[in-house]
Amino acid sequence: MTSPTTAAQSASSLAWARRRGSVARFWRSYRTHRAGLFGLGALAVIALVALAAPLLVGSDVQSVTNAPGAALEAPSGAFPLGTDQFGRSLLGLLVWGARISLTVGLMAAALSVAIGTLVGILAGHFGGWFSTVIMRITDWFLVMPTLVLAIVLATVMSRSVWTVILAIGVTSWPTTARLVRAQTLAVESRPYIERATALGGGHGHIMSRHVLPNVMPLVLAQTTLGISNAILTEATLAFLGLGDPDVVSWGGMLQDAREAGAVSAGHWWYLAPPGIAIAVVALAFTLCGRAVESVLNPKLGVSAK
Repeated sequence: MTSPTTAAQSASSLAWARRRGSVARFWRSYRTHRAGLFGLGALAVIALVALAAPLLVGSDVQSVTNAPGAALEAPSGAFPLGTDQFGRSLLGLLVWGARISLTVGLMAAALSVAIGTLVGILAGHFGGWFSTVIMRITDWFLVMPTLVLAIVLATVMSRSVWTVILAIGVTSWPTTARLVRAQTLAVESRPYIERATALGGGHGHIMSRHVLPNVMPLVLAQTTLGISNAILTEATLAFLGLGDPDVVSWGGMLQDAREAGAVSAGHWWYLAPPGIAIAVVALAFTLCGRAVESVLNPKLGVSAK
């Protein structure tokens, strides 16, 4: 006879084999989307540059007192992207700013999706008056402009990176909540949910073991699409002067350029690099999100080209 330990190990091995097979099938399908591969490649390069920023440019690139150049120098061999109003290398600031912009985008999107997933599953599972109240609150957040709510939160709270993450995360979850609720209702209408309930499965068991795994593909796609929106929102808040003044981000660079009069003076090298970086990262995450959404839901018919 097979011992319980051996049976448990066999079940665990089978589960991991199924997960590896699912990942392999996902990648085979994903790599047929050329736009998705382009976005993934661009994100990989940008992430590597951000992680290696201390080695590439050093942490002293943010120093105002030890700036190596003159104020607002045009691009040259010494400074490929020119300098800012303090004489700091814009290339170094651009590389260092990638760390903050990507961190805020990833963490804010993760917070937003986590809140939306929790609200959506609870509303879809319990239904009744509880769902009605929760969805009316969701509708209120949905009709209110996300940026306006984020500005209010960023204004009343202390200016820091965590404030920006919190402001974006707690104001951009309603779309995810409505999508997850709809998917939860579809999952719980299936016969195996009734069987699990009849066999004594409680609310926690149904939601965590049956509903959550079935809504995770939707959550994953929504996360990749939400990161680009979070990065754009962070850049907007920083441009409005609501970001952390002690750190360098792409939005903060645009704010500094505005304050330095780069627009009226025609110093395009101060404005263009951070703006292009924000656009490239947002586009890359959007391309990845569309590819993931197409792989997980082939009925959408998104082109692979």
